[in-house]
Amino acid sequence: MALAVGCGAFGAHALRDKLPSQDLAIWQTAVLYQLIHSLAAIVVTTIKQEQNTLVRLAILFLGSTAVFSGSLYLLVLLNQRWLGAITPIGGVGFIVGWLLLARALLLSPPARGTNPEDS
Repeated sequence: MALAVGCGAFGAHALRDKLPSQDLAIWQTAVLYQLIHSLAAIVVTTIKQEQNTLVRLAILFLGSTAVFSGSLYLLVLLNQRWLGAITPIGGVGFIVGWLLLARALLLSPPARGTNPEDS
């Protein structure tokens, strides 16, 4: 998440006057998705599931972030538009990750004290 904040600051300050607004918007999309999915990787550690499930989810979110945001960062910095074709691979990883996270949350046991029958 610190890297995402740094990239956001870099885009806002160092790239602001050097890039067209369309490229700055692409950069900010990369930063936003990096922040969201870095946080998602942290959130999975709070789920009451087996450790392998948590590790796989975190790796999926972080790997998808590297592909999605990384391809957009490189697209802007190197002006290599073909890198945009790689970005959806990371997006699919995000979708799969969120679906697996939802499944894990639905299957996790309830926290103590939240079951109405415990009253």
